[in-house]
Amino acid sequence: MDVESSESAAYPGSGSMQIPIDLFGSKEHHGMPRGTLAFADESGNIVYKVNRHNSSPKDKKLLLDASGNVIFSIHRYQKGSWKCYKGESNVETDMVLRVQRTVKKLNIVELQVFYGGNNGEACDLIMRGSPCMRSCGIYKDTEIVAQ
Repeated sequence: MDVESSESAAYPGSGSMQIPIDLFGSKEHHGMPRGTLAFADESGNIVYKVNRHNSSPKDKKLLLDASGNVIFSIHRYQKGSWKCYKGESNVETDMVLRVQRTVKKLNIVELQVFYGGNNGEACDLIMRGSPCMRSCGIYKDTEIVAQ
């Protein structure tokens, strides 16, 4: 399962730094344990990986950098919602973003992304994808920011 993303938009806490890079996501990267989702750059170097820490509950995943340092913890809740926190925290003040699944069909999935301080109705980003086609796009309003 290879998924390509172009990362060029600023994210919360990144300031205005925008460096476009292509990341290739797969559970089959050379040198990674089977089933570990990893993201590699164009040269095949692992940049990020997602896994479940041995002492973590099933509904908690960790986003790690290439050295294995925890960047974010991702907690799954009921009815297709997730919250992402800085480090291994689960304190609301450390919440970076929350995600709500709005569409789940066989050939399409849509997620609404709300940045940490956004408690309103309007989402900050929308991710639309097709699991069958192994592709997705991330939009801010009508502008595509990643695919």
